[in-house]
Order: sequence, then structure tokens, then C-alpha cells
Amino acid sequence: MAEIEWVDSFARYLVVERQYSELTEIAYLDDIHDFTTFLENNGGLASYQDVHQFEVETYLADLTRKKLSRTTISRKISALRSFYRYLENRKLVSQNPFVAVQIKGQSKTLPRFFYEQEMQVLFDSVQGDEPLTQRNRALLELFYATGMRVSEVANLTLSQLDFSMRIVLVHGKGNKDRYVPFGHHAQRALETYLADGRQKLLKAQSDPDFVFLNRFGKPITPRGIAYALEQVIKKSSLTSDIHPHMLRHTFATHLLDHGADLRTVQELLGHASLSSTQIYTHVTMQHLQSDYQQFFPRATEKNKQNKN
Repeated sequence: MAEIEWVDSFARYLVVERQYSELTEIAYLDDIHDFTTFLENNGGLASYQDVHQFEVETYLADLTRKKLSRTTISRKISALRSFYRYLENRKLVSQNPFVAVQIKGQSKTLPRFFYEQEMQVLFDSVQGDEPLTQRNRALLELFYATGMRVSEVANLTLSQLDFSMRIVLVHGKGNKDRYVPFGHHAQRALETYLADGRQKLLKAQSDPDFVFLNRFGKPITPRGIAYALEQVIKKSSLTSDIHPHMLRHTFATHLLDHGADLRTVQELLGHASLSSTQIYTHVTMQHLQSDYQQFFPRATEKNKQNKN
């Protein structure tokens, strides 16, 4: 394909304007690369401008023939739809050939999260005075208290924290800022880390503005945060895996479980659309339905028989 610079430009757009994480950027570029390779091996199209409905349908058929899951296919199409939307907005292509593609039968997977008791187990596993332990506790508390994205936490600077008001200024996707409060536990963990653990991690080459540092005194990366959380769960008694976005899901789910308004959760998460937030209502409704079926005496025939 001739327009390799278009892909490079799109990659910069994802990071600079959309403020996507490094892992998300890599996933998008991998999906574009797979599609480009498919085109080169099946007709050798010279330009992304030459892609039309026939090429899209052929690509979909190839993905299906490989027996990829609907979720994987949907993710690939979503990445390519975003890429072509970017090209279309910049007048580089005349139309987006992926705009009307629908993956039939696709079922939304409910976001995974931790129960409140599990969160307590995680907090109990990060007790100690070692610099990295203090840092990991501050990370865990901040994620749970604010629902911030991993990229937002990795790029957090000291000036964004206001301890007198207990709020953090979050620089979100698309250069959209939002204020998010945090509670006493997060404040105490952050203040302890900043006053002690972070000072011990600081090195001469460090950027003094970044809140979270790695063991070498450099700003921690999203991958570094993911690794730190993996170490936290290994020290706990939990057997599940963990990733930063699970803590974001946990934040939103627990807010709604305790009666928060959906619009409030939308603002705190920094979602542009309420539809992005509504997935969490399915999670809470699932809990309600489960508890209802288990505890209400006339919910099921089984419960009725047990009463008799």
C-alpha cells in the first residue's frame, strides 16, 4: 500500500488527540496491518482509496473462514471503521467502506469487575513501607476511587492533584478535562507515597512532575502499571487475573450499586455518550436479578417448594 504515512498519521492521532493507551494504539495498528496484508495477498490494491464493499465483504469472509470469534471480528472491523473515519474526515478517501458493516449475532460481554470483598483483599495485600508497595497501594486506591483510565493515571502530574478539595483534574480522551473527587483512603495512600516512597524512587534523571514512578525513578508506563497490578494480585489470595480497566469497571459498578445516578457516573468516567455508561446498568441489574431469584420466597417454583 502506498499510503504508509496515513497509518503513521493515524497512530499519532490516537495517542495525541484521542489519548489512547500504548496497548490500544498497538491493537489498532495490528488490525490495520492484518487488513493491509490481506489486500496485498488478494489482488494487491495500490491504495486505501481502492477499498470498496467487495473488498470488505471478502475480508469478512476470510475472517469467518479462519473461525475467529465474533468479538475478535467486531474489534477488527471497529478499528478499520475508525481508521477510515479518520481518513474520510481529512478528505483522504471519499467514503468509509466499513461504516455500514454490522456483525450479526454479536453479544455484548458484561464488563468484569471486583466485588467489594475482593477489593478489600487487594488492599490488604499492599500493606508495607517499601517504596513500591506504597506506590502500588496509591495506584490501587486511586484507580478504585476515581475510575481513571490507565493512560490518565500514567500521565498524572503533581499539579493535577488537589488534596485540600480531594479532587483530581483528569486529562481525558480528546483533550477533554474533567474533575473527579477521591476519598480519605485514596488521599492517605497518595500522601504517604508522595512523602516517602516516591522520594526514595526519585533519581537524578526523573521528571519531578509525574506522580507515579517505576523502580528506576522514571515515569511509569501503562504496561508498567499493568505489571504492578499483576504483582498485587499475586500477593493476594484471589485467583482471578487483573487489568487496570477492571478497576474502572469496578468503580462504575459499585457507584451504581450504591445508588449513584447514571449521568453522574458518565461525567466521572468521562464518557462522551451515555450509551457507553449504560453497559454498567446491565451489570447491576444482573446482580439484582440474581439476588431476587435467590432470596425472594415466591421468585421461583423451587423457593415456593422449600417454604412448603
